[in-house]
Amino acid sequence: MADYSGVLLGMGNPLLDISAVVDDDFLNKYDIKLNDAILAEEKHLTMYNEMSSKYTVEYIAGGATQNSVRVAQWMLQIPGATGFIGCIGKDKFGEEMKKSSNLAGVNVHYYEDETAPTGTCAVCILGGERSLVANLSAAKCYKSDHLKKPENWALVEKAKYFYIAGFFLPISPESAQLVAEHAAANNKVFITNLSAPYLCEFYKDYQDKFMPYTDFVFGNETEAKTFSRVHGWETDDVEEIALKISQLPKASGTYKRITVITQGADPVIVAEDGKLRKFPVVLLPKEKLVDTNGAGDAFVGGFLSQLVQEKPIEECVRAGSYASNVIIQRSGCTFPENPDFK
Repeated sequence: MADYSGVLLGMGNPLLDISAVVDDDFLNKYDIKLNDAILAEEKHLTMYNEMSSKYTVEYIAGGATQNSVRVAQWMLQIPGATGFIGCIGKDKFGEEMKKSSNLAGVNVHYYEDETAPTGTCAVCILGGERSLVANLSAAKCYKSDHLKKPENWALVEKAKYFYIAGFFLPISPESAQLVAEHAAANNKVFITNLSAPYLCEFYKDYQDKFMPYTDFVFGNETEAKTFSRVHGWETDDVEEIALKISQLPKASGTYKRITVITQGADPVIVAEDGKLRKFPVVLLPKEKLVDTNGAGDAFVGGFLSQLVQEKPIEECVRAGSYASNVIIQRSGCTFPENPDFK
């Protein structure tokens, strides 16, 4: 059996999800839209307490990259196959996060910031759809000095696949750059995600800087359309956009870039080497939907669990759809003890 120990390494913003079913008044009061992901501004800062006093809240370890890594770990069922690096605070939430990640079998190397509290993400759910408002706090204090420490850089040396969602690129571009260059120089696989419309819109320079290093780019249809608009492509055709992204210049010619765009209940689009493929997703009866929080992250996690085993793309997509289907039937990015993916 191949040695999968530490094969996948994620780097991102570890956040504690504060999840609750809310109402229209709450969404309107804080000016938040369903299916969006934004950073908290001044006007949002009171919403976290209001949620916990007004609604029934659940606390779940979150953060996009960390979710995907935890799902990949769950699908692989090989302890220590995955690792994760990010920044938390020295507080109760940080302790919770450590506990839940270790339980999941992920080898976490957190940088613990002395001053900032652990980052949180309000997950507002209405009719099964979610809206995310992230207060990054400690998550945005990550420093590349932590990554350069021998015990942490060892995780980079060991991994063959790297996943860094778009959210982390503006946080510690230097850290992301170190990993991207290492991947390109050592024929390893570097994977990212468009992650949110606001990143495509306001952090375009970061995305463009890292795009040449990417071997896989994930995203959903809304993000793809925003990416197209800010790049002046003048098309809303998601298939065409997926192809265009896959054909952007690359730093290393080892792998051709593959773009994977999810569209909720519509087929997953895969663009590779000038060709398009579409894969239908497992449809879920509406009454079984609990919430879509973590659905995209779970798709990536399922996909990566097969990719690191060098399975064909259709198997990766099938695993992604399976994981996503499991997660939307549960609250937040959580899963049963064992997968039954065949």
